[in-house]
Amino acid sequence: MVNNNKYNVVVIGGGHAGCEAAYAAAKLGSSVLLITMDLNRIAQMSCNPAVGGIAKGQIVREIDALGGMMGKITDLSTLQFRMLNRSKGPAMWSPRAQCDKIKFSENWRIELQNNNNVSFWQGTAVALIISDDNVVRGVRTEIGAEFLADTVILTNGTFLNGLMHFGQNKMKGGRISEPSSLGITEQLKSFGFNVGRMKTGTPPRLDKRTIDFKVLEEQVGETDNQFSFYYRNIRVLPTINCHITYTNEKVHSELEKGFKFSPMFDGTIKSLGPRYCPSIETKLIIFNEKTSHQLYLEPEGVDSVEYYLNGFSTSLPLENQENAIKFIPGLESAKIIRSGYAIEYDFFDPTGLQHSLESKIISNLFLAGQINGTTGYEEAGAQGLIAGINAHHKINKKDPFILNRDQAYIGVLIDDLVTKGVDEPYRMFTSRAEHRLILRQDNADERLSEFGYKLGLLSEDFYNVFLAKSVLVDQVLEKCNKISIKPEFVNDFLLENNSAPIKQRTKLRNILSRPQITFQNILQKLPFLKKQFSEIPLEVFAEVIESAEIRIKYSGYINREHNIVEKLKRLENIRIANKFQYETIMSLSTEARQKLCKIQPETIGQAFRIPGISPNDINVLLILLGR
Repeated sequence: MVNNNKYNVVVIGGGHAGCEAAYAAAKLGSSVLLITMDLNRIAQMSCNPAVGGIAKGQIVREIDALGGMMGKITDLSTLQFRMLNRSKGPAMWSPRAQCDKIKFSENWRIELQNNNNVSFWQGTAVALIISDDNVVRGVRTEIGAEFLADTVILTNGTFLNGLMHFGQNKMKGGRISEPSSLGITEQLKSFGFNVGRMKTGTPPRLDKRTIDFKVLEEQVGETDNQFSFYYRNIRVLPTINCHITYTNEKVHSELEKGFKFSPMFDGTIKSLGPRYCPSIETKLIIFNEKTSHQLYLEPEGVDSVEYYLNGFSTSLPLENQENAIKFIPGLESAKIIRSGYAIEYDFFDPTGLQHSLESKIISNLFLAGQINGTTGYEEAGAQGLIAGINAHHKINKKDPFILNRDQAYIGVLIDDLVTKGVDEPYRMFTSRAEHRLILRQDNADERLSEFGYKLGLLSEDFYNVFLAKSVLVDQVLEKCNKISIKPEFVNDFLLENNSAPIKQRTKLRNILSRPQITFQNILQKLPFLKKQFSEIPLEVFAEVIESAEIRIKYSGYINREHNIVEKLKRLENIRIANKFQYETIMSLSTEARQKLCKIQPETIGQAFRIPGISPNDINVLLILLGR
């Protein structure tokens, strides 16, 4: 027994949530122990080796702005960077990077090892040490080692009672070649935690040497972009582009031959999988009118021959996977290195958490990541960061750090989890954020760097970088309001871009407000204008110009959104925690009484977002408050 080991924070699980949690708590000054089954697989990219995407990219930029590490680690590991949805408005732009998964894990381990406040233990946590007053006091491992702690953060991912499915073959495990974790689910269930089962899956990995890339469509990335606002010019890996191919009716026919052996269809798997990312066999059922589905071939590393077949997640028998792949263009001779499979795992109902991610049942116990019913590295990393901050705050008797829905996608994510709960693996979408126009990926530093600096996660040097950039943006906007352009200088350019010519001197701001005109293009066309902005450092020029242009083009919408936020804040500021015994308020609907009792919302605003709570129920509470 190791009884003399005491830490401020013990983090169970070395995935994306666990790494951000350990980093944040240690950076703030807490002593941290990170317990993980395999120190060589820290922050393992167990599914797609990519970070970001629709709404997820916004989350990574927010983590970076707060002082977390996912943006930096991604840039160090990037093979290809792309900004998705450029053809849409800036609220939809989403950065995404294909990564070297070996380098990603190595870079995270180096980052954690460089902080002397972080200690490591390779092993499996099987039980929590909980006192009679329902306060977590530490952790016990499979060999009987005990580590005492002021706080514990659970980030177990898919390992709690993990069960993998390969056709009709089943194998216990949290992911391929790694055992599942037993004990904690049963213990927390005995304390009243609501436990559920979820499913996710992964496609087969292919041998690069057996893929015919000549017949595939190449998807080219951007070489001059990155995730982090602050760690500049750290992309060191060569660019490797992704490729696109398609299924066809022959592929579908081969897949359908295995349906009778599929655990998805024979009742073996009863838990719900992610609706937005279905397996290939589910696609054939739901979209049975489609004769083809798009697939992406994505590299897993500079020195790896493994390729990820994105869009082909499956739990069919290996034989059916092999037979079907032979009919995909470019993959006729492809060899499978690892079979696709599905995995079921335990999660805990996140409505049992406070917004700080601390359990409502056991004090000083925090939960983050897939254990809360989410999916995706980005959602996990965001929760880990918040849990790490709040574990440190709890020890030091500081108020919890909570982001609102109008401040960050991270705030939307956590509020959705603790207010609405989940009935399928939760994934962030831009549509989940009602204030997405002001929660853009380009302004995450404007929204959150102040928080990161005050917390102590963002260094003073980086904060000064943010302040300098803010000054530059303001200067650009001021010049755009002052500079007038004569018709003879700009009309040819306007006509070339299908925009109406001007008849008199016009402010640059008014020209930039036109949807057809971009700041970069007009500066290239009118060199005398470019001289007006020559004081902007080259390394931030594109960001500063883009930020100013978005503010100009969308100023009306942005101002309206801020006005809506201010109105909604009135509800958010009306606190109702511990003010009512809901079961006794008969003027509330039965559903409202049940859900208010279960979730115990902090404010009227949170109560209003609970599914099943009607405007009439809210009015009843407001009347009882004397409002």
